[in-house]
Amino acid sequence: MTMFVTFAVIAYNEEKTLPRLLGQIAAQDYPHERMEVLLVDSASDDGTKKVMKDFAGQEGKSFASVRVLDNPGRTLPCGWNVILREAAGEAIVRVDAHAEIPADFVRENAAVLAEGEDVVGGRRPCITDEDTPWKNTLLMAESSMFGASFANYRRGGKKSGSASGTEKLYVNSVFHGMYRKKVFDRVGPYNETLRRTEDNEMHWRIRRAGFRIRFAPQIVSREHIRGSLKAMLSQKAANGYWIALTCAVCPQCLSAFYFVPLIFTILAILGTGISAVSAAAGSTGAFARTVQVLTGLLFALYLSVAVLMSMSAGVKSRGRKLYFWMLPVLFFLLHVSYGLGTLAGFICLPFRRKTLVKSPDPAEKGKDSTV
Repeated sequence: MTMFVTFAVIAYNEEKTLPRLLGQIAAQDYPHERMEVLLVDSASDDGTKKVMKDFAGQEGKSFASVRVLDNPGRTLPCGWNVILREAAGEAIVRVDAHAEIPADFVRENAAVLAEGEDVVGGRRPCITDEDTPWKNTLLMAESSMFGASFANYRRGGKKSGSASGTEKLYVNSVFHGMYRKKVFDRVGPYNETLRRTEDNEMHWRIRRAGFRIRFAPQIVSREHIRGSLKAMLSQKAANGYWIALTCAVCPQCLSAFYFVPLIFTILAILGTGISAVSAAAGSTGAFARTVQVLTGLLFALYLSVAVLMSMSAGVKSRGRKLYFWMLPVLFFLLHVSYGLGTLAGFICLPFRRKTLVKSPDPAEKGKDSTV
């Protein structure tokens, strides 16, 4: 029998972008009678909830059910837990309100789960809402593995050294994944004390419980980038902040790559500061000269990598009128914002510990405990 699927969306103030995604949900070629749609409103103060209710009224009879639910906690992990309490599906998939999905999205996910998998996800390339030179430049910065991450879902799932294009690939994390409900029954709900790293922590628990996360490049969803440089920098700073706080909850779910911007930022600030003070004081000692040389090498190495990555992005995006020559500056701003956010997180960590809670380790017995 065809798998019964719960399709969920959590939204906060997305009245402008949500109709596009809802139309794409309605256009899914998966049997609608085997789908329920859960629309979770996170206490929006615009017309988001009305958009959801209008969709439920229009499409309610097309699916097994369409329900509008409230998320008083407002955050994504709180919204996820609303879904987990209400979902009737054998499998659950949640998609961001500002994402786009093709008509075969649910069908392709369900097909991979039917092969015996428990969690699956695919590629998630970034897109922009306007085809302008500046926004395309922001898109290049966000799409570059130097500007964003090395995650498989960003890179298209290519596996170095893979012997076959049909080889199954298992990863640490996926975006817009589909999960069998039994996975959450085993590992428990989302940690509501985390706001930006809830997926990292959940996917660690999933792997810890013995489940594998399958990456399937034929599955595609697209995510809209932030619409301005200010919004993008704010996002990076917040991400870095929560990386630091997550160290008190589940350091095992974080790789060393998350801390590279922090290390670069600290070295750059210290090196530049010491060099400036030494120059102002007229110091010519061995320590001052060594710091100046090492700081110069740090910036030279960073600039070299940034320029090479910018040239690569420009070649891949040929034919567009892009300000790709600005990418080194954008990369620097993104990395420093992330690094400063992480630094701020570590500074605030002693004061935030009491608000953070560890989830039970699926491989061990125990209850939640404050860290």
